[in-house]
Amino acid sequence: MSDAGHVPVLLEPAVDALAVRAEGTYVDATFGRGGHARAILARLGPHGRLLALDRDPEAERAAGEVGDPRFTFRRAWFSESGAVLDALGIERVDGALLDLGISSPQIDDPARGFSFRFDGPLDMRMDPSRGETAAEFIARATERELIGVLRDYGEERLAQPIAAALVEARTRSPVTRTGQLRELVRQAVGARTRGDWRQDPATRTFQALRIQVNAELTELPGALVALSRRLAEDGRIAVISFHSLEDRIVKRFFARASQPFEGDPRLARLPIATRALPVPPLSLVGRAIKVDEAEAARNPRARSAVLRVARRTAAPWPAALS
Repeated sequence: MSDAGHVPVLLEPAVDALAVRAEGTYVDATFGRGGHARAILARLGPHGRLLALDRDPEAERAAGEVGDPRFTFRRAWFSESGAVLDALGIERVDGALLDLGISSPQIDDPARGFSFRFDGPLDMRMDPSRGETAAEFIARATERELIGVLRDYGEERLAQPIAAALVEARTRSPVTRTGQLRELVRQAVGARTRGDWRQDPATRTFQALRIQVNAELTELPGALVALSRRLAEDGRIAVISFHSLEDRIVKRFFARASQPFEGDPRLARLPIATRALPVPPLSLVGRAIKVDEAEAARNPRARSAVLRVARRTAAPWPAALS
């Protein structure tokens, strides 16, 4: 169920959460190396259908090995998911899964530049054919922009000295290697207290740059809307997130879409009878699910994963949530 050593996170809970119908139509919006997709296919009947999306060319190659007539793959970004469904003539789906983590093969390939554990080109793009690399962003960003990205996307409280170190370093030579970036961050942090000494000082910087380069937090809201509004009644959307920034986006979107008037606190204070409230388009399914101790021990990279699930109601999708 895994490819090239990649272990799908929360595999059974995520697929269980979709409540797969044998003849249903499903979307795996983050194919990766296909672990979740294969598990969904195993539960589909002969007339079921699975569409998988991913922007990574390596994911596209892995998808080519599935060899199942019920399976379709398209290389696409989150923001293109609605257009892909339109092109395939898919008006409604019975479930959608988003696994927002990067795959182990991506992390472990030095040429991709995702990890500070290996020296390689400072790329970090999930789709190497589009957009600027992390090295190009560092080269053109102002110190203020670097501080903002490190603070907002990496939740890095030492963003200012790290940004200053990057700006100073690039006056001497371009910052183009992962090992070079890691050493610059270590020197900038120095002996300052980090709170968690188990974490490499460069961890938050690498996370921040990866999110910036791949527009992860700006792509996610559009995908949540595009897939949720396509759900058939009782269809489910399941999202696995790996850090607080993306989990916050998912949590807030589900909260808005599962409350009358999109959770507007001003309207909540009006004297309206409960039975007169409009039915929201989504309803929450259980509480957030986290990785148990056994899975965390088997796969340490999964320890921060959080799964949230929502179900589509019979209510129309409101324009305010589009």
